Amino acid sequence: MTKLKLTVVTPVFNEEHVIAHFHERAKKVLESIEEVEWNILYVVDQCTDRTVEVLRTVVAGDPAAKVLVLSSRFGHQMSLLAGIEHSLDSDVIVMMDSDLQHPPELIPTLLEEFKRGNEVVYTLRQDTEDVGFLRKQAGNLFYKLLGSISQVPINPNAADFRLISRRVARTLSQGFQERNMFLRGLFSWIGFRQAGVEFVAEKRFAGQSKYSLSRMIQLAMAGILSFSTKPLQLSIFVGGLFALLAFLLIVVLVIKYFFVQSIPNGWTTMVVLLLLFSGIQLIVLGIMGAYVGGIYDEVKGRPRYIVEEEISHRPAP
Repeated sequence: MTKLKLTVVTPVFNEEHVIAHFHERAKKVLESIEEVEWNILYVVDQCTDRTVEVLRTVVAGDPAAKVLVLSSRFGHQMSLLAGIEHSLDSDVIVMMDSDLQHPPELIPTLLEEFKRGNEVVYTLRQDTEDVGFLRKQAGNLFYKLLGSISQVPINPNAADFRLISRRVARTLSQGFQERNMFLRGLFSWIGFRQAGVEFVAEKRFAGQSKYSLSRMIQLAMAGILSFSTKPLQLSIFVGGLFALLAFLLIVVLVIKYFFVQSIPNGWTTMVVLLLLFSGIQLIVLGIMGAYVGGIYDEVKGRPRYIVEEEISHRPAP
């Protein structure tokens, strides 16, 4: 029987205390699956710790491990894309984080769904053991907002832990050239037959989350700009509403000027409305600027990532 070729793609950033443990745990799971020929591809976003040195040791001891070292900090989504584009010869690709919050023990379940004919098997995070209440609520709020303004259904509990077929991987690699990728939305947009698998995210083995508030905001902006123009439509509505209010205020002031002669009493109202209108204008301009900035990033045509080094196993002479 021909074995399925499976590649586990995992982005890595400053995980020197975790990565060796992840490899041993993932290797144990993959070795238990008889019908697959597997390898693990680590995509290292430029690190400031000893992650690369640790991975060199891992690769030296395991021919199934490979490493892509990116030349700069390109981000989590681009790291995943780099791994996918360097694994297009695989029958299936499993994307997962290397911090052990995505349990490797779920991989056989993802494969079972693939054998049932599903070309995208995504995971649904039911809970995260070490995520604070405020961060969890902020994430839920973002996905509810994105779901309400986007035409693409995006599950609020979806994670970047998924299995995709070779056909889906090639579709993503060859058919999409955008830089500001939001992969959770793109895989939903791509379609094909899909299935979801639930899991509970474990506590981090060591270290802390690499998704700072600013990077979470960047990811949220990428999701909104990629899958909805409703903020632009809303800005038109808000601008029209306040223009109507301004016109009505002009009528009131003209009447007061000719018939009441009490203009000085309304200066407070004028100042408040002026500040309000100015604020609304700045918000609308900011929304337009975000979309224009996204267009600017795309038309520059710069590479989405650059590989500095590829590390693979070399047997001792």
